[in-house]
Amino acid sequence: MIKAILIFNNHGKPRLSKFYQPYSEDTQQQIIRETFHLVSKRDENVCNFLEGGLLIGGSDNKLIYRHYATLYFVFCVDSSESELGILDLIQVFVETLDKCFENVCELDLIFHVDKVHNILAEMVMGGMVLETNMNEIVTQIDAQNKLEKSEAGFAGAPARAVSAVKNMNLPEIPRNINIGDISIKVPNLPSFK
Repeated sequence: MIKAILIFNNHGKPRLSKFYQPYSEDTQQQIIRETFHLVSKRDENVCNFLEGGLLIGGSDNKLIYRHYATLYFVFCVDSSESELGILDLIQVFVETLDKCFENVCELDLIFHVDKVHNILAEMVMGGMVLETNMNEIVTQIDAQNKLEKSEAGFAGAPARAVSAVKNMNLPEIPRNINIGDISIKVPNLPSFK
């Protein structure tokens, strides 16, 4: 089972942290610092997995990571997970990010954190791997983006209605509105302009 997914830069600044087990915020920050120190001090030519830090569970857990450019992608897993399977999952995650952001960089993770979390949620939920097919993940993310764009039209409707009323060229504000048998008396309203 995956216990946490961490992304941080070469300076240890977290760019994404997703914990699948409950930890207090202070403990999460300590886990991120400890994980960064364990991973960043390793040579580039050593294997990409090591024993977990004391805070994440010690020798019963593993840290599996990849270092791409300025970012470390670290998965904290228990002993039941395959190291090579998780390395492959990291590769799929990075390639999916690259496809969704067209040449992903650290700034994409900072400014589009919601989209990154959506991509991650398509792949992993509750610490269990859901999907590893990059094309299926991208298809689902594209569907989410289309839905968000169509809902943006509904969210902007009140603002467009107010704008339309403001742009109406009424010589004066009507005081009485008659609709069939119904008569409505309009109170004195401030000017829209």
